Amino acid sequence: MPIRGMGTPVARRIITICPVPGPDRLSAQQLRDVVVTFRDTIRRHQASINRLNVYPVPDGDTGTNMARTLDAVVAEIETRVERNGLDLSSVCGGISHGALMGARGNSGVILSQVLRGLAHTFATADAGAVDARMFADGLCAASKSAYEAVLKPIEGTILTVVRESSDAAAAEAEKSDKLDGVLRAARTVGGDALRRTPDMLPVLKQAGVVDAGGAGFLLLLDSFLHVVSGDALPEPDESASPDLDALEAVAHRTSDSGVDVSELRYEVMFLLDLDDSHHRDFMEAWGRIGDSIVVVGGEGLYNCHIHTNDIGAAIEAPIELGGRPRAIRVTDLFEEVADEHAKREAALGVEAGDVVHPGRPGHAPHHSSSLPPVTCAVVAVASGDGIAELFGQLGVHGVVSGGQSLNPSTAELLDAVEHMNANQIVLLPNNKNIIPVANQVGELTKKDIRVVPSCSMPEALAALVVYDPEASAEHNAREMSAAAASVATGEITQAVRDTDSDAGAIHTGDWIGIVRGDGIVAIGGTWRAATTQLLDHLISPDREILTVLEGVDATADMTGELSAWMAEHHPDITVEVHRGGQPLYPYLFGVE
Repeated sequence: MPIRGMGTPVARRIITICPVPGPDRLSAQQLRDVVVTFRDTIRRHQASINRLNVYPVPDGDTGTNMARTLDAVVAEIETRVERNGLDLSSVCGGISHGALMGARGNSGVILSQVLRGLAHTFATADAGAVDARMFADGLCAASKSAYEAVLKPIEGTILTVVRESSDAAAAEAEKSDKLDGVLRAARTVGGDALRRTPDMLPVLKQAGVVDAGGAGFLLLLDSFLHVVSGDALPEPDESASPDLDALEAVAHRTSDSGVDVSELRYEVMFLLDLDDSHHRDFMEAWGRIGDSIVVVGGEGLYNCHIHTNDIGAAIEAPIELGGRPRAIRVTDLFEEVADEHAKREAALGVEAGDVVHPGRPGHAPHHSSSLPPVTCAVVAVASGDGIAELFGQLGVHGVVSGGQSLNPSTAELLDAVEHMNANQIVLLPNNKNIIPVANQVGELTKKDIRVVPSCSMPEALAALVVYDPEASAEHNAREMSAAAASVATGEITQAVRDTDSDAGAIHTGDWIGIVRGDGIVAIGGTWRAATTQLLDHLISPDREILTVLEGVDATADMTGELSAWMAEHHPDITVEVHRGGQPLYPYLFGVE
């Protein structure tokens, strides 16, 4: 069987015939450029890398998770450079912290450890620049960190590609002080390692692809060569895709806990405050309940990832060791597998019936037998495609478009409910105007319907953290309602007419900040003025996390400015930014 995906970083690589020799030392500006280039290149290759993702099970998409991780890294770099100036300390600090806090999915968490290994080494550079020897040392540190983060390292993955690249870089650095030469040695050997990944992992060979994470990592080396030596960046390989029939025939793999990996339903991720002395005990405790375990970080803060069937045990394990999980995210992998198969079949022209999968705004799944049954399903109203995607990652089975100025009908909510593969349903209306409509659904169906009276998208996200698909609708509604009520929420928009408010006179075009229960609390001539007033109103000493949902009108510069302001005025608050895609409201906020 031909191996697909070789072109992403290898076969279709565009080579500059006579590359101009680059400098022998990498400056802070160049390192910043490398990370931005890497982020942009991963975005361009995102779809082709996603199509390579087959092992052990899809936990999101490799390319997507890498891209989102790098979005967080770039944002943190920009914040630190704006605050402290452009130097190696700011750039390396941004890489390290952004990678730890923003890592997503198995692939994103491992990539974050690679980036942190590089950054920690580069931060010690004399004269504020990285030479060939230090680059090789950094890559070796990256490989060591990545292996240590994984409870059961598997060869034939990104781990192998990073390790063999680092060995080649170290060998070349012993012979030459030319940074260009060390980079090329790492890239050449890494490319060869990627080509051999199917020989190490039968699942890759049977599916006819190379390792997706390894392909993504090589784009980092491509980005270094582009910035240092002017090499052209590779073009995505649109033909990269596994063989669907071969995927279905792949034998199941059993974890050390005796569980078939293909039957591990949930991906659980969270940030964890934990004493470093308990790090290994925690990983071993997770090893007894799941697989695909990656734990990265140190100095009391870790980013943790596992596939498991027991969400509660995954969260309780660190608590029993004195740890404190936060920013918990749970994804139903069964739904992602079904969605990914449907997308791949559609791309190949396979007739798949009229199934519409979860996580798509405006639709609920049809033919309920196509979805894995659960005791209790969730149907949620979403006001943007990014929010719909977040809901899907948190286990929502059906998403209906709606929100400010777009309220779904009772019939639309009822249609979504009837197509759920469950007899107990929780409805998340996420807008006060939709709550009365949601309350009518229970009278029109034989299913057990419970409405969580959520008034905003941030409240819904908080509620979904405690959602248990195997618990009753009554239990879920009670727990989710309490979680939603515990979040202080606010939103920023522009006034469409002149009016008066408790906060003062409002003129058309003014920016206004609105808080649930308090009404309009902030008025400003600019979005920043209104937003900072709103956040000062929302944030109190007992709050720890600010969730930011970016609307369609929010820009990267605006979000960077917002993050910088938070770092200066509320440094103890953890800020989590997600693309919401909602109209009319550039930012929705939730404070916990």
